Amino acid sequence: MKRSEAIERILENIGETDLALFTTGMISREAFSAKDRDANFYMIGSMGLLAAMGLGIALNKPDRRIVVIEGDGSALMSLGTLPLIAHEAPGNFIHVILDNEAYESTGNQPSISRGRDLAKHAEASGYAVVDRAEELAAFTEKFKQHCAATGPTCLVAKVGGRGSHSIPRIDLDPPDLKDRFRSQC
Repeated sequence: MKRSEAIERILENIGETDLALFTTGMISREAFSAKDRDANFYMIGSMGLLAAMGLGIALNKPDRRIVVIEGDGSALMSLGTLPLIAHEAPGNFIHVILDNEAYESTGNQPSISRGRDLAKHAEASGYAVVDRAEELAAFTEKFKQHCAATGPTCLVAKVGGRGSHSIPRIDLDPPDLKDRFRSQC
């Protein structure tokens, strides 16, 4: 499945009040292009910090579902956050890792995820539910199941396909993006 297809399915299946956080780079750009909404947060820079930020929001907003969408590079940079998420056990936390085995935004250098099972890391960390998906239909169904589950949950999806260079950059300044997202919390 293509990463952009997975992002589209996430955006089609999240609730109106769900807060969705997208990691830096092409994941944020593809989400912004597919369906921008005030309840989306696009990380600009700060690779590897999104899961911790999502955890903080989940703990402070237990009545809202928090969906963190990051790539394998970002997840690998913050592996220590996975056991912290599991320890804190926010029931409203969904962690989606879109694994293309590369740092696409910085030149498509290979990541080490090809030789590491990120779902096993989530399982070993103690996430309540962990799944893997390689096909779009399975990903969509599993994502819906994660939305109905008590978390924290983690869904790791192997994705392919490079992002289109025609996808625009996010045209929101970071302070405006912060203010817009904060108004939804």
